[in-house]
Amino acid sequence: MASEPKPLFGHPRGLYVLFTTELWERFSFYSMRNIMTLYMVGVVLTTLAKTKGEEAAGGFADQVYGAYLGFAYAATVVGGMLADRLLGQRRAIYIGGLLMSLAQFTLTTYAVLVLKGWSPGTLYPLFFIGLATLACGNGFFKPNISTIVGTLYNPGDARRDSAFTIFYMGINIGALAASFSALVAQKWYWFLGFLLAGIGMLVSVAVLAFGTRWIKGRGLPPSGARLTGPGRFGVPNVVPLIIGVVVFIPLAAYLMANPQWVQRLAAVAGLVVLFYLLYEVWRAPREEGHQMLVIIVLCLFSMVFWGLFEIQGSTITRFTQDAVNLQVFGHKLEAAFVAGFVNPFFIIALSIPFSILWVWLDRKKIEPASPMKFALGIAQLALAYCMLWIGATQALRSGQSDLGWLLLAFLFLTTGELCLSPVGLSMVTKLSPPRLVGVFMGTWFLSSAVANVITGGVIGPLQAKFGYAPVFGGTAMCAGAAAALLFILAPFLKRLMHGVK
Repeated sequence: MASEPKPLFGHPRGLYVLFTTELWERFSFYSMRNIMTLYMVGVVLTTLAKTKGEEAAGGFADQVYGAYLGFAYAATVVGGMLADRLLGQRRAIYIGGLLMSLAQFTLTTYAVLVLKGWSPGTLYPLFFIGLATLACGNGFFKPNISTIVGTLYNPGDARRDSAFTIFYMGINIGALAASFSALVAQKWYWFLGFLLAGIGMLVSVAVLAFGTRWIKGRGLPPSGARLTGPGRFGVPNVVPLIIGVVVFIPLAAYLMANPQWVQRLAAVAGLVVLFYLLYEVWRAPREEGHQMLVIIVLCLFSMVFWGLFEIQGSTITRFTQDAVNLQVFGHKLEAAFVAGFVNPFFIIALSIPFSILWVWLDRKKIEPASPMKFALGIAQLALAYCMLWIGATQALRSGQSDLGWLLLAFLFLTTGELCLSPVGLSMVTKLSPPRLVGVFMGTWFLSSAVANVITGGVIGPLQAKFGYAPVFGGTAMCAGAAAALLFILAPFLKRLMHGVK
């Protein structure tokens, strides 16, 4: 057997292949996400805007955005299961990458046809098929590339944490670069944003294909799994896989076009999952049940955080467009660029200082436990919405908000993310009983899916009815109340963790 290639900068060379693959995938994802709601209000929903006003169109766009993110997160649960049981992570990434590139080119086609004079409403099915295909591809891609990163290291390898820090940096470099493609799209032609996203996705797949020699033996299908050979009832496994994709895409497209249905489904699904998990807590041994209960409680609070964090791509982007003074040194910046640039810029600037801070606090024996980190993250989310409320109130008085309030909001969103995000998946793997790790990992992703659907369904219409300032102020109070409650619960939850850090 050939020996492992010599490490590069202390890490396996495969890490840098996966880093670059993920960088380009995130470039693709955020290129589209940064312009989605602005494009919908300005082009896709022009008929709605003319009949009921831009506020109504904006509220509906926010609901579609939430439904899209809901499907994108929920699909990762199925994509991860298919990779574990049939495809292997590597093949799942290829399938997801090609589906996402097809989706971006579908959206490009829609934008070009509208530019050529076609009615946006007539082409609705094409637009929503593009969104649904993107969510489907994300389900195959997103959960599996990080899994391969983990397989590059043996259990207990001290380099693992720094590897995921490097990988996380790739995500944010891709997101930062995507702000420039959003700038191009808003400044010149919208279709360029989708086109660049599609090209970026093809680059991502190509990087992985050419770099497979550095990840030998990782991400392969499980032993005995066959895609084309006879499966259950003698039917090749590829047949139900294709049927599932073919059924999912038009169904998801229809539901995204009618997001009120997605909101109802998300509420029902969330309650069903919650009752099932509580049943598992009830039947588990005492200590194990306590630890599972901590996961459930923190997942509920993570819904508050991620649901409100992710609307930076919808309501906050529209606020940037509608009410923020974007003049800098005599030049007007584009809203899609500003809203897409600031968060990843702060992440790249602050990730290493935060990592050093947690290590220093750990050495001093004063590092906060996971529940307290969650509470700190949500508290900073509340501060971010306080900044947005101040800016929106200023805009009501003078017509525009100073850019500084928006930048402060993004700063607090970022520091909140750095408190909560690295803790989440680690907490799930540490506290879950071995027989239910997959279930709770799926719950973590599903909680984000449900949260995005609900916040998109609530905040968008409320903003359309009452305006930015009341909605941002109310959101700040809700987030602040959630943070206060978790601060109170944190010592109790820490005891229920039974020594797990």
